[in-house]
Amino acid sequence: MSETRQRTGPDDDAPGARTVRGCPVSHTEYGEDSELYGHYALLDAEREAARFHFNDTRPRGFWMLQRYDDVLEGFQNHAVWTTRVRSALNPEPGIALLPQDLNGKEHAKLRRVLNPFFSPAAVRRMEPLAHRRCVELVEEVRPKGGCDFVAEFAIRYPTDLFLSLLGLPVADGEFFLPWSETLFAGFFGGDPEAAAEARRNILEYFDRAVNERRAAPRDPAEDMVTRLVQARIDGEPLSQEDILTVCMTLMLAGLDTTRSALGFIFTHLARHEEDRRRIIAEPELAPAAVEEFLRMYPLVIQAGREVQEPQDFHGLPLEKGDVVWLGIASANRDPRKFPDPDRFILGREGVNQNLAFGAGPHRCLGMHLARLELAVVLREWHARIPDYRIRPGVPLTERGGQLTMPTLPLEWEV
Repeated sequence: MSETRQRTGPDDDAPGARTVRGCPVSHTEYGEDSELYGHYALLDAEREAARFHFNDTRPRGFWMLQRYDDVLEGFQNHAVWTTRVRSALNPEPGIALLPQDLNGKEHAKLRRVLNPFFSPAAVRRMEPLAHRRCVELVEEVRPKGGCDFVAEFAIRYPTDLFLSLLGLPVADGEFFLPWSETLFAGFFGGDPEAAAEARRNILEYFDRAVNERRAAPRDPAEDMVTRLVQARIDGEPLSQEDILTVCMTLMLAGLDTTRSALGFIFTHLARHEEDRRRIIAEPELAPAAVEEFLRMYPLVIQAGREVQEPQDFHGLPLEKGDVVWLGIASANRDPRKFPDPDRFILGREGVNQNLAFGAGPHRCLGMHLARLELAVVLREWHARIPDYRIRPGVPLTERGGQLTMPTLPLEWEV
């Protein structure tokens, strides 16, 4: 856990110092796997121990903002705290992401190209497909009397919708899904050579799709790849590399997170029959339930930012080049904002102010689609498999860094 002792000498940056710039030091490693909900317990404890911490588990270290008002302000401080660091846990640039890597006007210009495909109206157009594909997948597993919900449903569903969003064949999920899974695994300790090969395969797949649209464009109002090919920013087309990066970014941002959310949601509902019964009886409550689940079980526990100029942030002295941790999970479970935060409360006042999707200009592009996907699954699954349980004797764990459950074995009567 964290150290909260006060500074005892003038050189608070010296080895063995108990504080850094007067701030208590955390040695907590948030990139490690743990038992289910282990990361939330650590984050809750540190948020209540001190307003800010300096975490020393990375060579650069990072300053942790943990309470709702501070995290929200941090997201809105985008002019000075930029996405030159996207993750406090992995501050080096790594794989390129667009539009996340851009800031200011350049970021806004690319978002304007992408926003129409993720607007509420665009997402509503996808709703019939979302319901149809969800029903197909539920009916595929229902006769089996059980499944690994994470592997057999929760990742397949968003993959199929992602391909449809880009205007690509849903049937391609048969080979696309193993590639994406191998790539995700590489980010969290998997085989780096296999991940590199998967990345090459994915980029080659996107490259073929882009070239096909150049040769035979479709309706840019309905086909995202065509829109990316035909888009102009300041009169110039997007480069092939940038289009491929956008496609890769949308995949990385949308698949693992939706899979993760579904795992935590269905774990909760398997363990809390009263909440499940209410959703079964009142399926129209699905959107409200999704919002409270997103607040209660935020999967992206933090976003990183890099400070561009010295600043005093409510008594926390920051210097140019400092890494800041914007604690999404801590903020969403902050009792100052959300009383009784460990309870699932349908209709919670102000729940839509949760920060699961971030805030400010970099707020998650796909948040409306994610909400739709989760609400559709709540409706369609429970209409067909209302009663289920977690298979006894299987320990449930969560991956560190960006939370997900490696497995969730569910079973039900057939």
